[in-house]
Amino acid sequence: MKSGSHSTEIITPTAVLIGVINKQQNEALSFEYLDELAFLAETYGVITKKTFTQKLERADKATFIGKGKLAEVKAYIIEHHIDVVIFDDELTPSQQRNLEAELGKKILDRTNLILEIFSQRAQTAHARTQVELAKLKYLLPRLTGMWTHLERQRGGTGTRGGAGEKEIETDRRIARDKISQLQDDLKIIDKQMATQRKNRGEFVRVALVGYTNVGKSTIMNLISKSEVFAENKLFATLDTTVRKVTIDNLFFLLCDTVGFIRKLPTQLVESFKSTLDEVREADLLLHVVDISHPNFEDHINVVRQTLLDIGAGDKKTVLIFNKIDAFTYVKKDEDDLTPITRENLSLDELKKTWMSNLNETPLFISAQQKENIVELKKTIYDAVKAIHVVRFPYNNLFY
Repeated sequence: MKSGSHSTEIITPTAVLIGVINKQQNEALSFEYLDELAFLAETYGVITKKTFTQKLERADKATFIGKGKLAEVKAYIIEHHIDVVIFDDELTPSQQRNLEAELGKKILDRTNLILEIFSQRAQTAHARTQVELAKLKYLLPRLTGMWTHLERQRGGTGTRGGAGEKEIETDRRIARDKISQLQDDLKIIDKQMATQRKNRGEFVRVALVGYTNVGKSTIMNLISKSEVFAENKLFATLDTTVRKVTIDNLFFLLCDTVGFIRKLPTQLVESFKSTLDEVREADLLLHVVDISHPNFEDHINVVRQTLLDIGAGDKKTVLIFNKIDAFTYVKKDEDDLTPITRENLSLDELKKTWMSNLNETPLFISAQQKENIVELKKTIYDAVKAIHVVRFPYNNLFY
């Protein structure tokens, strides 16, 4: 490059991922989680160069992984100039500090990585407040002098204590004050949003739920004829979007919500209370599943468990299998005597397995290719109408 010229090349940070294999998490499950962690890393903006796994009965109290594996990781990141080290499990504050001191690199665990992604993708003041609160709650026990800049946001004087007060204690006090302020802000926002939900009382409310990146926003756009942001990345949608929808002569409200994920940080669940209230107070849930994902059945279980955890497990639900255009399977040769697995079943064969025992017939669609959308709208119409005629019997003559 000539003197005085400027390079426009953008260098993408690189990362290594680290997971463990134990009694609760076998090798296959560990690699599945690491694949998802790599997708999270990509969404965050880093390239995964290598994954490391270690069989551990219990995590090392000081560095999570053992000394031998830690030395192997350190040698690799030095040789390949790695920028970030990401762990699939949550680290304790002391483990994170020890790893940063030993490796000399930025250390993230899955919880912090998800929080960072949420921070990147939060668009509205509401979402930004929710994410900032969640991040501060996560970082409070991990403070090592990194939050003194918050004192500038407080204004006035007196943020520093006496000469004997340690800097870390001051930082924690500043962080706690900020948490208290954000919690007060969210109480006001939650009250406003609760009033908005109350004012929608004359409408049946329908909420789209599902694992992250299953196509909820694309379905929202199809049904409501709106332009909600949709992207093939995790957590493309953070802000709750509510649209008034008409199918034939029937009006209802359709809500798009944040996607769920395994090991969802508890800080986010707490901070996104008002968003999750849209799910809790919905009359009907549309549970969207990416049937092209090799582990879609596990995703179904994660969503169902999350719904139970937030008090919405008893909601009337329509199961929608999306992305049938991307569904693939491996057909076994006739002379292959190994046991048949889920990956060897065609879509028609899958429909005859456990899916045939569901209480209600699930839908199979492609929102991207607009396949079976008429059937989808008809199913939603029938479900909403069944709720509507009970709640508003005086309107029945219009159907």
